[in-house]
Amino acid sequence: MPQQTAPGTAHRGGVIWALVITSVAGFMASLDNLVVTTALPSIREDLGGALDDLEWTVSAYTLTFAVLLMFGAALGDRFGRRRLFLAGLTVFTGASAAAAMAPGIDSLIAARAVQGLGAAVMMPLTLTLLTAAVPAAKRGMAYGIWGAVNGLAVASGPLIGGSLTEHVSWHWIFWLNVPLGLALLPLARLRLAESHGTGAPLDIPGTLLASGGLFGIVYGLVRGPADGWTDSVVLTGLLAGGALLIAFVVHGSRARNPMLPMRLFRSRAFAGINAASLLMFLGMFGSIFLLSQYMQGVLGYSPTEAGVRMLPWTGMPMLVAPVAGMLSDRIGGRPVVAAGLFLQAAGLGYLASVVTADVSYAAQLPGLIVSGIGMALYFAPAANLVMSSVRVSEQGIASGANNALREVGGALGIAVMSSIFAAQGGYESARSFVDGLRPALVTGAATVALAGIAALLIPARRTPGPLVTRAEPEPALETAAH
Repeated sequence: MPQQTAPGTAHRGGVIWALVITSVAGFMASLDNLVVTTALPSIREDLGGALDDLEWTVSAYTLTFAVLLMFGAALGDRFGRRRLFLAGLTVFTGASAAAAMAPGIDSLIAARAVQGLGAAVMMPLTLTLLTAAVPAAKRGMAYGIWGAVNGLAVASGPLIGGSLTEHVSWHWIFWLNVPLGLALLPLARLRLAESHGTGAPLDIPGTLLASGGLFGIVYGLVRGPADGWTDSVVLTGLLAGGALLIAFVVHGSRARNPMLPMRLFRSRAFAGINAASLLMFLGMFGSIFLLSQYMQGVLGYSPTEAGVRMLPWTGMPMLVAPVAGMLSDRIGGRPVVAAGLFLQAAGLGYLASVVTADVSYAAQLPGLIVSGIGMALYFAPAANLVMSSVRVSEQGIASGANNALREVGGALGIAVMSSIFAAQGGYESARSFVDGLRPALVTGAATVALAGIAALLIPARRTPGPLVTRAEPEPALETAAH
């Protein structure tokens, strides 16, 4: 079935409603990636748990989110994007309430996993529903606003988490989603038009291969520091996960209707922005996970104070994203994204060089600001680069794949950098924490620098003007992408 959109989606009112609904839904899903970080010490004190349990309160969400994003996008393309968006939003809202009422660490981790499932269906469809509602000439601006609101979620995650944890209770970082979800459900039902993708059959073998592979690898990375890298379960997870992902790549190259066609990666634009996204989120999420704990556990800030002090980094997208959008319209997205990634790498490297058990906030501030500017320059043009690198009929799977790789990067970042932290230091003392934090931040800086190099693989735009989604036949697209 060709891509179909209900009539009238491009009128001004429909565009505004689509932008509001998809942006708020994206805000909710993105917020839950970081809102937990500043609440981790309070959750640990209230519910107990070791380092690996804390990792799972974050990774259970990011892992199920990442594993099922492409499948969620495929479900929407086949059975209706609005219909599946509503289903994902319902699951996400209900699981948020369950997380808020969790009596123990295990039930919290389970609720977070279900939250990730709902978000995996909801999140990739926000971008495809927005694309269906907005005329091609205005999509760059719409993507910019959507990206800025997602940036606001990143900005406000640590602050909201810290403020609610300190002044109310950590439970309210999850209750917050419930009224937002309940308000969005009727609005989405009434104001979003239904649309479909190609109608290709679902790729069940591909889903099982990707899900099993990603779970095995991240499970092994999370359990490795606690159980030992030679533990049989850890080794089985890493080796079996790697084998399943290799099988997924082979399947995507040979299957008739794969979940993720490997031919998409022949496009330098698609391959470059996805590699950059994976590496950027690996370095960023792992760094924020540890830095938020450092500010509280070592420097003695309250959760709110830690969230406020992270704002020069996490809040910068709201200030810089409009400028980044204008720059990308003028000179193309590649130089803006690459410059942003190199700036973020420089900021993380600077922080690694100054962190001590008693460093002043003034000494940290330059690194936070530079990292924040870099993150903002990445967010604004990234969505447009992804959506303009594929045919219209494949935008759903492109959105799902990019979001999946970003979330895999986040989950791997927390696992890898926590492993480095545990190998070099620990929670025993302020000195021990810093001994583990410093090499983890160096790793984060190097990873984000690699993301910048990957961004340079994206072909330069040859003519000025806004990027628009291309709808050429396949041969023309493949030719232009090389």
